Amino acid sequence: MELFWALVFFAFATSITPGPNNIMIMSSGVNYGVQKSLPHLAGIQLGFLVMLLAVGLGAGLILQQHPLLHQVIKLLGSFYLLYLAWKIASAEPAQITTGNSKPLSFMQALLFQWVNAKAWVMITGAIAAFTSLQGLYWQQIALIAVVFLLVGLPCTGSWLLFGAALKRLLTAAEHRRRFNQLMGLLLALSVLPPLWQTIQTL
Repeated sequence: MELFWALVFFAFATSITPGPNNIMIMSSGVNYGVQKSLPHLAGIQLGFLVMLLAVGLGAGLILQQHPLLHQVIKLLGSFYLLYLAWKIASAEPAQITTGNSKPLSFMQALLFQWVNAKAWVMITGAIAAFTSLQGLYWQQIALIAVVFLLVGLPCTGSWLLFGAALKRLLTAAEHRRRFNQLMGLLLALSVLPPLWQTIQTL
């Protein structure tokens, strides 16, 4: 039981803290509102769940045998995140209100998890800390997946709701523009440490 609650606290601490998913979903809440951002939120949750199960049940072994492939994925993911940071920072409120811009789709958010450095850290950390040779391994992976789903959804959802609440305060176009620039900067800053680490290992 102690291990279960430790897993719950681990899932909460890693899911509620700032990271690419939370920064992007909050930005989506500010710019598009809750309803239009729900596919983005669903893609995050299902994508993370699929990735956790895949890594836990086999894909992780392939990446361990081919560490260069893992580094390439992380490198490409970091550059993609920097591109998304630029897109957020340069988003004009006028583009959003006239409908020329749209939030991340369900499939984009789902696939994005595979290039999200924080998601890799969360998943590999959880598997390393909360699986053992005692008991059935697949049941331990399933428990980790269920806990992250039940804990992660309200955590990430709270960032979306907070973003939607901020939308009411950021009514002026200039305020919205400054917010987008700040979110883009924070997203870029969250990418730099894993990007630098990946470059050093290549």
